[in-house]
This record gives sequence, C-alpha cells and structure tokens, in this order.
Amino acid sequence: MRSKISIVVASLEPGINLTLPRSMIDQRKSCVRLGGSVDRRIIDDLERIVDKAHVVTNRDQMQNYLIDETPAPVRPEPAIDLVLVRPANAQQVSAVLQLANKHGIPVFPRGGGTGLVAGAIPTQNGIVLSMERMNRVEIDKKNMMAVAEAGVTFGRLLEAANEFALFFPPHPGDENAQLGGLVATNAGGSRAVRYGVMRNHVRGLEVVLPTGEILSLGGRLHKNNVGYAFMHLMTGSEGTLAVITKVILQLYPRSEATATIILPYDNRHDAISSVPKILQDASTPLAIEFVERDLMEMTAKHLGENWPVNIGNCFLIVIVAEPSRDQALSESAKIAEICRQNGALEPFYAESKRDQDRILRIRSNIFSALKSETVDILDVAVPISELARVIDSITEIATRENILLPVFGHAGDGNLHVHIMKRRSGMPGYAEALRDEIYRIAIEAGGVITGEHGIGKIRTEKLQASLTDKEIQLMKSIKRVFDPKNLLNPGTKTPL
Repeated sequence: MRSKISIVVASLEPGINLTLPRSMIDQRKSCVRLGGSVDRRIIDDLERIVDKAHVVTNRDQMQNYLIDETPAPVRPEPAIDLVLVRPANAQQVSAVLQLANKHGIPVFPRGGGTGLVAGAIPTQNGIVLSMERMNRVEIDKKNMMAVAEAGVTFGRLLEAANEFALFFPPHPGDENAQLGGLVATNAGGSRAVRYGVMRNHVRGLEVVLPTGEILSLGGRLHKNNVGYAFMHLMTGSEGTLAVITKVILQLYPRSEATATIILPYDNRHDAISSVPKILQDASTPLAIEFVERDLMEMTAKHLGENWPVNIGNCFLIVIVAEPSRDQALSESAKIAEICRQNGALEPFYAESKRDQDRILRIRSNIFSALKSETVDILDVAVPISELARVIDSITEIATRENILLPVFGHAGDGNLHVHIMKRRSGMPGYAEALRDEIYRIAIEAGGVITGEHGIGKIRTEKLQASLTDKEIQLMKSIKRVFDPKNLLNPGTKTPL
C-alpha cells in the first residue's frame, strides 16, 4: 500500500489539511497541490514571522501582486489560493522559506512586476513573497559601490548615486523595477552596448536558499576567484535558485556631458550597416537604438508629443556620454560624419536635458503605445551584422500574413524587440507559429530567443530551440541541487 503523508498547505480561507501520496510529495514538478483553503496555523506562523499587517489573504488586496507586464493574451492565470507576505529583512525571508520548505508550499519572489515573460506570476497555489519593504540603500563612495536591499527601485538607486556624483550605467527601462528583480533577470536595456548588462556590475549578493540558509556571495571586491561563481549563477536565475535579498553594485563617475543624436535614413540597410562603423571608428556610445518613423510618430502622438524629425523612414538614436561638453560635441560630430558617409540624412542634435529626456521618453514608451494591441513581445538577439537581414525577414512575414509586426531595438548589441499584434478578427491562433518562425530566423542568424526579457513561464517550452538536450539536463540538475522540492518560483526558467 502506498504511504501517505499529511501536509499543511496555504490558500485563502481557514480550513483544511491535505493528505497526499508520498510519491506526489517527491515529484519535482510540484511538491504539493494546494487545496481550497489556507490552514490557519500557516497564516498564524507567517504573521508571527513578518507581523500581521504584512500577511494578506484577501484576494482583492493582492491583485497588483498577481500579474506583471506580460501581454494579456499570453499571460498565464495566477493561481487561486495564495497568500501575500511582505518580509522586512533577510532573516524574515529565511523564516518564511523554512516554513514553506517544511510544509511543501511553493514560493514566488516578487519585485516591481515589470517583467514581460510572466516570471513573477504565481501559477501554483502558495506564497507570494514581495520584497517591497526591503528598500534601504547605502552608497559607498570610497569603493564606488551601492549596497542595496532587493526592494530598492531602480529610480531610487539612480537618485542615491547621483547625490554622490556617481552613476549606475545600465538602464533596463522602467525605473519602478526593483534591484532584486533586475539582478534575478540579468536585465539589459539600451546602454548595454557600452556598459553591458546587470551581471557586469554585480559585485556581491545576499541570497536565501529555498531551505532557509542565508549566503553572502562576493562583496565589495573587484576580484574574487574563490570556488565556483555562485553569485553569477544567481544573476539571471529568475528567482528559481534562491531569493535575492541584497545586492552590491559597481558605480562609476558621473559623465558630465551627454548628447542625443537622431540620424534619419531612407532605408534600414544603410542605418543598420552604420552601427559597426560607429563601434569601430568612434568612442563607444552610451546607446545605439534602431527605430522606424511611423512607430515613433505613433508613440509620440500617444504621449501627446511631436516626434522632432520629419525626414527619413527610419532612425538611429545615438546617445553619447563624455567627461566634458567639448568631448561630447566632438564625438557627436564624428558619429554624424560616419553616418553621413553611410547614407544618413541631416542629423537632429539634442543637448539640453529637456530635449534629450523628451526623445528618450518617446523611445521608452513604444511598448505602452502598442500594449493594448500586442499579443506577445519577443526580444531575439542576433549578431549585429545580421540585424538588417533579420528585420527584412520579419517584414516579409508581416507582408505575407497581413499583420503588423513592429520591430525596434538595441542596434548596438543586436537585441531586437518584435511585437506580434492582434488581428481585427479577434484573438489570433497564429501567434505561436509566428513566434516559432521568428525564433528560427534568429537562431539561423546565429542568435538566441531572448537577449534580456528572459524565459519566465511563457518561454520554457522554447528552450530546446536554443539549447542542447545536455544543456537543459544540466540546468535541471542545478535546479534540483538548490531546490530539490521545486518550491521556488516553479514553472520558471527550466521545463521541470
């Protein structure tokens, strides 16, 4: 006779314990199947850990914690039986995870909810672990580092660094994103062309393992060659190996002068072929973005703005940052001449903060302008030399299928964002086929299916497109070492 074990589980109403076969408890896909009610003893334990005010069982009060920015047509439904917990420090996180591990309750770490692949959506009954109360930040000017808790927003980090005339280079996008989430997803953004992604700037992490142990990885160090690089393994693990509670980030001297140049072109081939020439012959810009005119005019109109350039069919937006205004002007002139020799029309130059912010605001709001009609947003990454060919192929698909597939992105590092849009006839059943075809084009060009958004819960079945069976097997093995019960953000990153 198969043995059984009693498990106390969490959901929304006071009530029951579940009795499950031991074989189900041992399954790696889901350590428990939560039932229709929260056991009062679990709630009591959670309230003792974090205080009653920070344990929420009312569904209406936790709605904003159950979704992220993933387009609604591909966004999975959150589970029914959930409890929201808001710890104040790593010790409370540890106690929550120990409790969850003891009773086999899935835990879903939650940052700012700005992700686009459903990585933070709780798709199984369990605990939503919000890091928002962990929001302290310290600027270590001598070591030029920031020591910040996981719930510190990106905007708050920028403000704190600026107070000490320091600068954090990456700009992944929404400044309401939290640092723990940005590290957990290895976020990128437009400035990656010059400064890389989050991983390039992480010097230390404090993390809590699914079993409750607190680890300090790295530190206020530039070099560390002791043991395996667990810190870098955690960076980009999407909340599946441990909960990040604190980050140490490298800061840099603030650039005193910036400028934004919009370079119009009649065709995308001239624009894209200018990018390697800029990278080879000029100082590396802060950002090189590729956008098309109709998309920028539509986004500007969405914001009640006007796009400032009325010539050309597409543009490179180049941002330079230098120690002095003279250097910024010199680099801008050099880039404009490189682009002119490659077919660019009259450039638009913005030096004032107001004009630069306006351009960046329009570029940054493309997603919000398209959001209501977007089925899915892809972020394939390909070699820079293949950008024009890949965009051409996507345009051919759009023409063939009579559908809008807006394409834009970070030309300086080969990361393209492709929106699959709705058809007027209603919810499209063709989105997955289009997604697979675009992925195939990217991979054949030497690329991958995601450059910065990550895998989350909506891309796990596509891992085989980019990774070998052995690589996926190793990923599963690593997951089992850190989280043998598969309790931490299950359904994310790896198809377990």
